[in-house]
Amino acid sequence: MRLLLINPNTTVSMTEKAATAARAVASAGTEIIAATSRMGPASIEGYYDGAIAVPGMLQELKERQAAGYDAAIICCFDDTGLEAARMLCDVPVVGLCESAVATAAFLAQRFSVVTTLERSRILIDNLIQRYGMGGRAKVRASDIPVLELEDSSSGAIGRLRAEIERALADDGSEAIVLGCAGMTDLARELQSIYGVPVVDGVAAAVKQAEALVSLGLSTSKRSSYASPLPKAFSGAMRDLAPMPVLA
Repeated sequence: MRLLLINPNTTVSMTEKAATAARAVASAGTEIIAATSRMGPASIEGYYDGAIAVPGMLQELKERQAAGYDAAIICCFDDTGLEAARMLCDVPVVGLCESAVATAAFLAQRFSVVTTLERSRILIDNLIQRYGMGGRAKVRASDIPVLELEDSSSGAIGRLRAEIERALADDGSEAIVLGCAGMTDLARELQSIYGVPVVDGVAAAVKQAEALVSLGLSTSKRSSYASPLPKAFSGAMRDLAPMPVLA
């Protein structure tokens, strides 16, 4: 089984960190193919960054189709471009947020998602509502710019731990979801410290993708995620134009 793990931002070190976490939980025989978008922002913090990141991510998905992959993972907790990717691809595509909250729901009645900045908290809270988990999850921001998670001297881990402690004390939470791909290497340590399930979206997405492929299931193409209609695209988006379906 080949899983394409695609980072929609352009920071290679974040891709490498996520790939390490993905390979640590992947089943024997699962190959993790890590890819970094070559066009877009260095990190994704809010709606603008997310919108700018989508074309580069879709281009990477499209170019790698020829080599083949059995499922794709969008490696950003904002589930950046997830709906568009599901239209583009003929294989399952999963996002970190949707995978993580689905996993947390198996483990706890109440859980807190601890993310980076307030602008990301609002975006993720809207996703949680869409995924039907609004009554079970509270989203918290720890005031950490994403790229500070790559800097061990930034104090980001201390701020993250403080927010987790507030979540456990104030929210009645029984589990924690780490709301950024850049936190993926911290899950096991934090679970040991706090004694509650700590769900990492990268690991959760790998296992969800493996399950879908093993079950022989893929995205429905009947309506919402039907393949894009062939038409001309202009300018920088020309190469993303859908190809006509051959008879």
